[in-house]
Amino acid sequence: MIGLGDIKRNTMINTFISKGNEHLGVIGYTDHGFLHISLVSRLCREIMTKLGYGERLAELAGIAGYMHDIGNVVNRNGHSQSGSLMAMEILRRMGMDTEEVAVICAAIGNHDEGSGHPVNEVAAALILADKSHVHRNRVRNTDVATFDIHDRVNYAVEHSILNIDEHEKVITMELVIDTNICPVMEYFEIFLSRMLLCRRAANFLGCEFELIINGAKLL
Repeated sequence: MIGLGDIKRNTMINTFISKGNEHLGVIGYTDHGFLHISLVSRLCREIMTKLGYGERLAELAGIAGYMHDIGNVVNRNGHSQSGSLMAMEILRRMGMDTEEVAVICAAIGNHDEGSGHPVNEVAAALILADKSHVHRNRVRNTDVATFDIHDRVNYAVEHSILNIDEHEKVITMELVIDTNICPVMEYFEIFLSRMLLCRRAANFLGCEFELIINGAKLL
């Protein structure tokens, strides 16, 4: 049975992730490398585990989290769909069960807010884990004077955490933002679609979604 450890040791997967992150750096995107995918993978597993899903489904969520940005090696545009097809072929060659491949590929193919939907539990967990990783350590541009809005919003976030209350069935994204760098409304300008997708994902898992910024509940 293919596990997350097998995925992390796969040279092809790791090369595609590394090169894809390099390509995004060339065009000025925030970091999508091993720090990001490792955090997303861990959060995916945590969401599944805390909400009472089985160990194997949590493992599949961890795999989806680790592989979700593999399509960036092809192009940022459509990276969720290209990544899903790449994952399908890689996992098939590794000998993973077809049903499990289908679950992971659906999650990867639906994690982006442009066209994604929480079509299964793993997809919902991946959406929440991926969209909650907003932090200044993802900004690669060191010249504050040349920040675009994405750099500014990410750099303004001093602290971010996703809390899963399995008893009250509430998933809360808490952010601390330096409003001298980025007003809260500017955060919403580029992240509203992501937050709405998070709400749909939480609802799919039978939970409410809350967004708290600087102590104020906004969603």
